[in-house]
Amino acid sequence: MDKYDVKGRIFDIQKFSVHDGPGIRTIVFLKGCALRCKWCCNPESQSFEIQNMTLGGKTKVVGRDVTVREVIDEVLKDRIYFRRSGGGLTLSGGESLLQADFAAALLAAAKENGLTTAIESTGFAPFSTIQKILPHLDYYLMDIKHMNSEKHKKFTTQPNERILENAPKIAERVKLTVRVPVIPGFNDTPEEIRDIATFAKTLTGVTEIHLLPYHRLGADKYAGLGREYELKDILPPTDEHMEMLKGVAESAGLKCQIGG
Repeated sequence: MDKYDVKGRIFDIQKFSVHDGPGIRTIVFLKGCALRCKWCCNPESQSFEIQNMTLGGKTKVVGRDVTVREVIDEVLKDRIYFRRSGGGLTLSGGESLLQADFAAALLAAAKENGLTTAIESTGFAPFSTIQKILPHLDYYLMDIKHMNSEKHKKFTTQPNERILENAPKIAERVKLTVRVPVIPGFNDTPEEIRDIATFAKTLTGVTEIHLLPYHRLGADKYAGLGREYELKDILPPTDEHMEMLKGVAESAGLKCQIGG
């Protein structure tokens, strides 16, 4: 099958992003995720099924089936901005690795059209699945949420061994940036951030880590899907606390950025 005819399921296309890889980027959000992070700001991404979500009294359908051709035609409308900024296509979700054949075809089509490519991913998949996308990928933005597997499973429903095993394999093959969602009560202590940064420092070519402070921007979506938002009583970390954690990460020998 021609790669432009490969079908997949997405729930959004976001243009003019500057926090999801270099330059100005278009993000394509794929449906489906193996994790159920308690803080997820895109709960509509978790199920592969097409859903109805009610926000502000209006109900909308979340999820649609598309071909690679349809997506690339939309992405290329902003080609001029990509050329000027070094930007391109970023895949997000959900977890794109659950639609690996579609993701690989999308990335290959983007490269064929001269775009840089990136993926925001947990790395939670067999490495044989990840290998499908790596030949077409320039940047891997990888979430590493915690070093303790038991705590990782408590807050995400999945252990972390596969993620930590895949990270060095990915770093050997493509430019990797480690990103850490900083969640109070989960991983916001100096010790926990130091452990993640120390691990990141061992990965080939990894020179920086991004700390992403917890926020509640997706909380209303849970009600819109008929679900409970479990972290409703958690406050975002203060700027002072994030600066302290930045210093901790930098003490491991990495550059550290707060936010995207």
